Amino acid sequence: MSKDYRLTGGNSRLAVENETANPNWFRPYIDPQDIRKLMKKSDGIALRDTLIWLGVMFVSASFGVLLWPSWWSVPFWLVYGVLYGSASDSRWHECGHNTAFQTPWMNTVVYQIASFMIMRNPVVWRASHVRHHTDTVIVGRDPEIVAMRPPDLVRISLMFLGIVEVYKAFTTMVRHASGRVLPDEAEYISPQSYSKVFLIARIWLAIYASTAAVSLLIGSILPLMIVGLPRIYGAWHHVMTGLLQHLGLAENVSDHRLNTRTVLMNPVSRFIYLNMNYHLEHHMFTMIPYYNLPKLRKLVEHDLPPPDRSIFAAFKRLIPVLVKQLKYQEAVIVPDLPASAAPYRPEVEKLLPHAS
Repeated sequence: MSKDYRLTGGNSRLAVENETANPNWFRPYIDPQDIRKLMKKSDGIALRDTLIWLGVMFVSASFGVLLWPSWWSVPFWLVYGVLYGSASDSRWHECGHNTAFQTPWMNTVVYQIASFMIMRNPVVWRASHVRHHTDTVIVGRDPEIVAMRPPDLVRISLMFLGIVEVYKAFTTMVRHASGRVLPDEAEYISPQSYSKVFLIARIWLAIYASTAAVSLLIGSILPLMIVGLPRIYGAWHHVMTGLLQHLGLAENVSDHRLNTRTVLMNPVSRFIYLNMNYHLEHHMFTMIPYYNLPKLRKLVEHDLPPPDRSIFAAFKRLIPVLVKQLKYQEAVIVPDLPASAAPYRPEVEKLLPHAS
């Protein structure tokens, strides 16, 4: 039987009552002067990375259109799709934290663009993500838990095709456009923000409807290849990296070392993902920009588990645990700590009988 992950369910109330919600998260000690240096934001670095992102998208889409409908266009659409349907996920995330650019309006502009690409209402998801960081993988409190237990492996597989997320995004968009908010959403969205949620949903639906109308008018899906469809055919990378953030790790703990994973990745994936492969470090120190996370890692690695050495190595360790959770929901990975690390809190004892 699946757990109750609803934000309005019994586990939500229980988490508040037993003080599992809003925990006092473990943090490694770091000199405040070092933190201040790492928190310094740079318009130059963020603008460079944004221009590369949008520039490569423009070039790949241009060649895709020029070579359409020949097979020679396929490689360009593949590049465009990943930058649209996956890189937008990390840009939405980082600019949502307001940590990419030093200039606030630059964060806002990129956040709005990326939110549209990834089909996440910018008002809803800013509120959702605040709750995610406050109650990371706390059952009944975190609205961004990717896979519940026991895991639905078919659904997880379909996520790589973008089908599940796009279907859910469109149904949510239609619901918001009609002026309705779910009870779970009402747990973290302020009523004062509802009008913005509804307005954005209506504008977005108008854009998608106009794009579809142009496609019908010219008798070609080419406009949809530029707006909309890349959220499906380019989703695989952000799903691949996103699954590695928390899946297979502990629930209902107060130490991010037990519920969040850092994975070493190749430079291309790191650019697409904006260094969010340093996800454990990001959760511990959320206000440090993505380009300073590798420096942060070096300062605190004595207190952290060793990172998974590659995407392949991380999935090799994760998949057997997901299969095991089909029968034993409490099966989790408990990462080993270096001898120099501050030990896990006593809560780890409840995980050890099920550790893999």
